Amino acid sequence: MLKTVSSRQAYILEIVRDEGFASIEQLATRFDVTQQTIRRVVNALCDQGLLRRMHGGVSLPVQSQNLAYGSRQGLNADAKRRIAHATASFIPDGASLMIGLGTTPEYVAQALSRRQDLRVITNNLNVAAAFAQNPDVEITIAGGTLRSLDRDIVGEAAARFFSGYRADYGIFGVGGVDQDGTLLDFHIDEVLARQSIVANSRTAVLVADTTKFGRNATVRGGHLADCNHLFTDGPLPPAFTPVGAKFAERIHASDAARAGAT
Repeated sequence: MLKTVSSRQAYILEIVRDEGFASIEQLATRFDVTQQTIRRVVNALCDQGLLRRMHGGVSLPVQSQNLAYGSRQGLNADAKRRIAHATASFIPDGASLMIGLGTTPEYVAQALSRRQDLRVITNNLNVAAAFAQNPDVEITIAGGTLRSLDRDIVGEAAARFFSGYRADYGIFGVGGVDQDGTLLDFHIDEVLARQSIVANSRTAVLVADTTKFGRNATVRGGHLADCNHLFTDGPLPPAFTPVGAKFAERIHASDAARAGAT
C-alpha cells in the first residue's frame, strides 16, 4: 500500500513550494496551532526528506539527488491518481506498453492493473508487481543493475533492453521540466532509460504532476517536443505559459479549467 502524507502536511509542502521558505511561527499562525505542534509536523516531513530544516523554519531540500522512493510515493498522491486515471482511460485493451521509472508510472500501472490483454515491458519492479496478479497481462522485465531502494533496474543493459521491442505506448515520468521544455532527471541512467522508451514506442506519453515544472534536477535529456502526450493534474505554473501554449494540443490536464486542455 502506498504511504500518503496527511492533508496538513500536503498543505505545508504546497506553502513551502510556493514561497521557498516558511517559518514555524508563520505556519503555527496559519493553522492556529502551537509552534510545538507545527514542529512535530514539519519534523516528520524533514525526516522523510520532503523538507529541510532551516533556522526558524523549513525550506525545500537541496535537489542534487531525488527524494527517497517511499517519500515520493505519498507525495502529491491525489494528483498522481488523477493523472493515472486519465492515462489509463487513454490506453486501450490489447495494447503493448513500455512503462518507465518513478512513482507516477507506478500509479498508472495500478490504474491499468485489471485491464485485459496488455503486454507490459518495464524496468520498474513496482510496475511489474502492480500487474503480477493479472493473468491477462504479459510482463517482460529488463536486466541490468538493481537499485534496491527504488526497486528499479538501470544501466546500459536496461536502456538497450527497450530497443529490442516496439511498443504501442511508452509511459514515463521525469525528475523535472525546465522553463524551455527541457526534460530533467537526477541520474544519467534515468535519462538513458527514458530516452530509449521514447525512441522505441509509437506514442510517447509523459506523466508528470505540475510540481515537476520548475523542479531542479541536474541531468538534461529530451524535451516536451519528444512527447506525443503529456498527462498532468492542472494548469502549468505561470512561468511555463509560453511552452504550455506551444504544446497545448499535447497536454491533457485533469483540471478542466486549463485553457487548451484536451
